[in-house]
Amino acid sequence: MGICPSRCSSTSNLTVLENPPEPLPSVSEDTLIVSLYDFPSFGSTELVISVGERLSIISDDGNVLMVRSTTTSREMYIPTNYTAKVTHRWLFTGISRHKAEELLMQPQNRIGGFLIRESETNADCFSLSIRYRVNLLYSDSVKHYLISQLQNGRVYITPTRSFSSLKHLVEYYSEFADGLCCHLDEPCFIQGLDVSRENRLAIPTANRDPTNNWKDISRSMILKKRRTGSSSSMVSEGLREAISSYLQMTEGNDHGWDT
Repeated sequence: MGICPSRCSSTSNLTVLENPPEPLPSVSEDTLIVSLYDFPSFGSTELVISVGERLSIISDDGNVLMVRSTTTSREMYIPTNYTAKVTHRWLFTGISRHKAEELLMQPQNRIGGFLIRESETNADCFSLSIRYRVNLLYSDSVKHYLISQLQNGRVYITPTRSFSSLKHLVEYYSEFADGLCCHLDEPCFIQGLDVSRENRLAIPTANRDPTNNWKDISRSMILKKRRTGSSSSMVSEGLREAISSYLQMTEGNDHGWDT
C-alpha cells in the first residue's frame, strides 16, 4: 500500500516542470449527482432509483435532497450523504474505497473502467481506482493507486512523473499504462447519462498522428508548447509533460502505489 508523503517533505526525487500547476477540479455547473444506493432499500421489488444512477436535484436543504430519477422520472427524498458529486465524469467526491469497487464492478463497466476519488487514509491525496483482470483464469477486480500532491499543486502516482492537474494525469494514463495494471479506458458507467450530450465532461482525447517519423523529430519540436487555439500539436499536453519529465529526470525510484 502506498504512503502519501508529507507535503512538507523533501521532493528531491520528484520531477517538477516549469509549467505552473492548474487548480484541482472543484464543484461547478458541470457537476453530476449520482446515487450510491438503491431506493427504496427496504425490500420493495420496484426500484425508484438505482445505485450509480444520475439524479436531478429538485431541492436541497443540506442534509436531505429531493431528487428525480433520470430513468424512472420518479421523485423522492434521500440523504445527501447517499449521493456523490461527479466532475469530468471520473472525479467522484464523497465515496469510499468499497463504494468505488461496487460502482466499477457493475456489469456495464469493462477492463480499464476507472474513477478518481478522495483518499480515505491520506489527507490532500486522491486514489485512482481501475477495473482490471490478471488473466483469463481470474474474474475482474479493482486496483487502487494513490495520487499524491506536491506543495506546488502538481500530482503524481509514481515519483518520477508529475502532472499539473488530475486531467493531465488521466490523459497520459489513458494512452499508456506505464506501470499501472492497464491503461485507462472509459470512466465509470453512470446510468442515465447521455454521453453524446455531455462531451464537455468526457476524458481528454489525445490526437494521434501515425504518419510522424519520430526519428526526424527534435526535442524542441516535441516539447514546444501548444499555442492557444492551435490544433496542430504533435503530442497531447499530458504526454508532452510526461516526456519533459522523463528528459529532465536524473534519478528516482518507484514506490508502492496501492492504496
